[in-house]
Amino acid sequence: MDFRHTMKGRRALSAMAITTGLLLTVVGCGGGDDGKSGSEQATSSKPSARGNGATDKAESQPPQSDTVLAEVKGEHGLTLTITSAKRDSGGFVTVEGTVTNGTDDIWLAETWRGDERELTKNGSSVAGASLIDQKGKKKYLILRDTTGRCLCTKFGSPVRQGQTTDWFAQFPAPPQDTTTVDFQVGGMPPASIEISQG
Repeated sequence: MDFRHTMKGRRALSAMAITTGLLLTVVGCGGGDDGKSGSEQATSSKPSARGNGATDKAESQPPQSDTVLAEVKGEHGLTLTITSAKRDSGGFVTVEGTVTNGTDDIWLAETWRGDERELTKNGSSVAGASLIDQKGKKKYLILRDTTGRCLCTKFGSPVRQGQTTDWFAQFPAPPQDTTTVDFQVGGMPPASIEISQG
């Protein structure tokens, strides 16, 4: 007898829990009619252009890519994109961007390493990059540590077909009045970029 009463009690509690859950789900999903028409409700649910609208938009959409300063194509289908060139207070310029492999094979960045013997330690990297100041008629080579390692991206693995990967490179800063330079690496065409303050 006690067993039957216990089972009935459990069934009643289970039914009550399910009913409560369904009721809360329906209430939570209901839009609530506050007297506005469908189009007014749709309009009022959108974030306003003022206030937190920009924050809401940023949360609902994927982050936008950085501004493109320059983009060049070459070396049998590679695309070099530069997204940032910032002058830092330490007396150097950091250039950042991406490279997309549009060739028919994997890409090893061999021609981007440079021809200098000291740079061979850098493997697949951006070590051979340079900034050319046309105005001051100077060429700035990539910064290196005391062992000849470049202050730049070293690609840990080959870049596969269709793959895009990030890179960075640091250079001595040209004079303050030089704001435009050409970025050159490997067999890629020069890319004219504007330096901003970091």
